[in-house]
Amino acid sequence: MSGNTFGKNFRITTFGESHGKALGVIIDGCPSDIDFDLDFIQSEMDRRRPGGAAIGTKRDEKDRIEILSGVFESKTEGTPIALILYNNDQKSHDYDQIKDIFRPGHADYTYYKKYGIRDYRGGGRASGRETAARVAAGALAKLILTKYGIEVTAGVRSIKGIRVSGEFTPPFHAPLFTISNERDDEILSLIDEAVRNNDSLGGVVECHIKGVPSGLGEPVFDKTEALLSHAIMSIGAVKAIEFGEGFASTELYGSQNNDQMDESGFITNRAGGILGGITTGEEIIFKAAFKPTPSIAKRQETIDINGEERIIQIQGRHDPVIAIRALPVVEAMSAIVILDLLLENKKYAR
Repeated sequence: MSGNTFGKNFRITTFGESHGKALGVIIDGCPSDIDFDLDFIQSEMDRRRPGGAAIGTKRDEKDRIEILSGVFESKTEGTPIALILYNNDQKSHDYDQIKDIFRPGHADYTYYKKYGIRDYRGGGRASGRETAARVAAGALAKLILTKYGIEVTAGVRSIKGIRVSGEFTPPFHAPLFTISNERDDEILSLIDEAVRNNDSLGGVVECHIKGVPSGLGEPVFDKTEALLSHAIMSIGAVKAIEFGEGFASTELYGSQNNDQMDESGFITNRAGGILGGITTGEEIIFKAAFKPTPSIAKRQETIDINGEERIIQIQGRHDPVIAIRALPVVEAMSAIVILDLLLENKKYAR
């Protein structure tokens, strides 16, 4: 299978399946002599791990990272870094009854058509569990970015159309990690209702990247927003992304949408920190839309591998809202892109 490697200078290759023995990532191109703070990396894993949140799947994985190579005396060596985490709480028998049936909204059908075989246990390689390896690599990227004063933070802006207002002022708090907790009770009630009805909800994640210098980005095909879009859209549940004013800019006049300047710099930041594919020095701001979790216990129509019509009710342990646990994944992929661009710019490369 191709397509498992991302990045040019800071390259990651992930491996493993949802119900396989382990998942992991190989990181190539990491600068040497970087403090490898395993406690910080583990804290990022804990934010994403199943069973670690009040709202989410009850699958309880500890996601303890083990270092296989590339780190010596808590310093990166400049050689390939291999990180691994083992699966310990998979319940593959939950999928025995539907192993020949395509789950609506999942990649079952397309994987089967492409490869002629698929790992039906939790979606295999197409599972959201694959993102655990990305978070491990992204945590290392975030550590390196702090050397340049760059911070990546994501929060939940809306759940099923319930949008929270307010300024983007982290830290955001459990259990929803919304940008403002003004509507948390309403959202929690909606999630509870969806769970009772064997259903799920979608949401919008907003991400801000502070401290990015101007001049990063490689037009015309490797524009900063193009690379970020590639990274974020590679997250399985993401169906849309917008930068700055995004779709709302279509409702403005050019005189309203343009970021004018004075002697102190940009007066506004409707472009979301990127012009012509190159960073302006302002905050990079984007939003990503996460679809509702496709694994639901509600009866749905589908077909099996023989093309016969079937009714399916998916059992197992699944998140009612993917967007909440996806926050560290969005941050990780964003950090990888920005670090890659920094290393592309020779004055930042070691």
